[in-house]
Amino acid sequence: MPHDDLDIEPVLGLPETPPEGESILWQGAPLAWPLAKRALNVHWVAAYFGALALWRGVDTAGEGGLREGLIAAFWYVLIGAVAVGVLSLIAWAMARATVYTITTHRVAMRIGAALTVTLNLPFRWIGSADLAVHRDGTGTILLNLTGETRLSYLVVWPHVKPWAISRTVPALRCIPEPEKVGRILADAAATRVSRLDAQSGARDADPVAAE
Repeated sequence: MPHDDLDIEPVLGLPETPPEGESILWQGAPLAWPLAKRALNVHWVAAYFGALALWRGVDTAGEGGLREGLIAAFWYVLIGAVAVGVLSLIAWAMARATVYTITTHRVAMRIGAALTVTLNLPFRWIGSADLAVHRDGTGTILLNLTGETRLSYLVVWPHVKPWAISRTVPALRCIPEPEKVGRILADAAATRVSRLDAQSGARDADPVAAE
């Protein structure tokens, strides 16, 4: 379950030291600029203000001359640059505050630039995982949770599948070397589930252990 992460972390990205037998296999975080593009849509914001600047500049130039048109366009360009800068700074803060962790037992997500929380997702909560590789070489791993596990979209955003509000899907977003991370996750989950199944089978076969 989610944990408040306001105290000093005993281990980077985790709310407590892993118990005996659990080891960290991988840790990482989103890259800031890819996160800004995919979570905060900075490229669309830049295109919007660019289109406004062009339209306003041409319209003003037709009435008051080239100089007036350039001045009118400049202000829209300036506003757009400020908006893109602010969104990029937010993305940087989000990326800096985030630590994704894959252990032999679970996936942990330390997230939140303003209010930091840590999500602990044991492999038994994860029904499947989907990998999407982006053009810039980063990738996103979607963690499809089992039916009884529910998370708040607003709490987890932007580390979620976009617009999947009714059924929140947590995600390791915009991470480098996504194929490598996906293999680590798949191998760890398969090993852990197989071990739990073997232990469960042993208990069922042993009447004393089952009591």
